[in-house]
Amino acid sequence: MLYQQEMKELKTDVLIVGGGVGGCAAAAAVTSLGYHAILTEPTGWLGGQLTSQAVPPDEHPWIERCGCTTRYRRFRQAIRDRYRTHPNLLPASRNDPMLNPGLGTVSGLCHEPRVALEAIQQMLTPARASEKLNVMLGVVPTAVDRERRTVRTVAFVDQRSGEPMVVHAKYVLDASELGDLLPLGKVPYVTGAESRRDTNEPHAPDGTPQPDNVQALTWCFPLAFDPTPGADHRIGKPDRYDHWRDHVPAMSPPWTGPWLRWDAVHPITLRLRRFELFGREDSTDFGSLWHYRRIRAASHYAADARPHEVTLVNWPQNDYVEGNIIDKPANMVEQYLTKARGMSLALVYWLQNDAPRPDGGIGYPGLYLCPDVVGTGDGLAQAPYIRESRRIKAVYTITENDVGVAARGNRPAECYPDSVGIGYYRIDLHPSTGGNNYIDVASRPFQIPLGALLPQDTDNLLAACKNIGTTHITNGCYRLHPVEWNIGETAGLLAAYCLAKGVSPHAVRERPSLLRDFQSMLVAGGIELAWPADIIELGNTFT
Repeated sequence: MLYQQEMKELKTDVLIVGGGVGGCAAAAAVTSLGYHAILTEPTGWLGGQLTSQAVPPDEHPWIERCGCTTRYRRFRQAIRDRYRTHPNLLPASRNDPMLNPGLGTVSGLCHEPRVALEAIQQMLTPARASEKLNVMLGVVPTAVDRERRTVRTVAFVDQRSGEPMVVHAKYVLDASELGDLLPLGKVPYVTGAESRRDTNEPHAPDGTPQPDNVQALTWCFPLAFDPTPGADHRIGKPDRYDHWRDHVPAMSPPWTGPWLRWDAVHPITLRLRRFELFGREDSTDFGSLWHYRRIRAASHYAADARPHEVTLVNWPQNDYVEGNIIDKPANMVEQYLTKARGMSLALVYWLQNDAPRPDGGIGYPGLYLCPDVVGTGDGLAQAPYIRESRRIKAVYTITENDVGVAARGNRPAECYPDSVGIGYYRIDLHPSTGGNNYIDVASRPFQIPLGALLPQDTDNLLAACKNIGTTHITNGCYRLHPVEWNIGETAGLLAAYCLAKGVSPHAVRERPSLLRDFQSMLVAGGIELAWPADIIELGNTFT
């Protein structure tokens, strides 16, 4: 006899779908104002880019002074404090207020994924202990019940047990890595590259839109080095290794050679340049791949207790451009993700066995994967690093004309009256599934407009990460860690504000008195709405 499985039903003030950077910030914000939230996440770890995807934060050069929310700053401090408790840390490192655990050059805070996970869990512990926050791991959304402009419920399934569940919520925040709720709820959205004809952006492609043309995803992994003479940690030869070793991607401008080599194009100049694995310790150029995203630096520790160094491999050699996983059948998505994992394992094998060394030798057998660092069996991250999501058709869409140097000339970025935060990063687009090479061009220090978080046709659903109203081009500077955190935190505070005032998010933007009141709340809560004048002036010199 067949029995129908009973559907678990839950109710909450705010449902946050996706436990990445934006989702965690949103959960902390909602619950800090006394409201209840449910936070769902398909992987086993909260933190997204910072943890399950294993990418240390990409940040702007003023991050220690300004340009992030107070809550994000506390999160960064919690990571440093966690490292300071290590018994073998040198006193000089322990007492350094700007402690950079990995001494990576990409950021002033290169750290291990597990430490970021601990900091996030610490941040959310009070809300979970008071039962204001219910965190549900390993669940994925399967359906959205929407009535006109209102999302009523979201259905989920537990990936381990197969148990179904439905959540009733007054507000729903989509903080998923790919904007999963948008197709389920028939919320209008955009994917891939808009055409220059539609956006008038200098770096948008000519002709028609290219919805399948998205930035590469990358299956990152931490890689350690054992300096012991004769150390040999080589893995078995992966399937299709020969394919990846010899593969030359079809790209414009041309890539000019196979992925697996030390030569690659510079993302800004597109000229060929030579990488190396190990290089000068003080190098600020990521020609030295080891130091660029190093997340564990041996020099921080006492000489008789130094751990092996670890770097995070998110390199040109494991950017996967052979398929777009958005809006594709499940079997095709699985096929692409399997290939992306295989590509990363091929890179490990190449480094251990075939990579030319400066001394004339071949391979670095002392390199090894670190399953304990990422919580997986094979040492690859739990999830791929997703750079580009579905994007809502928003009340306001940020284009290159708002923030890009090529479009604005000597003017600063657009000043938004509905600013809900600030950020900065170059417009950094990795090679894409449509065959585009890097697009890496200058931008100005920018603001985050409230209108970019609001879908045009839905009242109680908010974008809470990189699925906001950007274009393919501006996604390249709004997708990084501090900006996604600010977006998620603002979305959480907006949902709480609307619950308290009995108004809609669109009304907050449209009514000046409500907007001023909400922005005052943001400022009081530690969210910066405008850049200092000296940084705006400095930003105007970027080319």
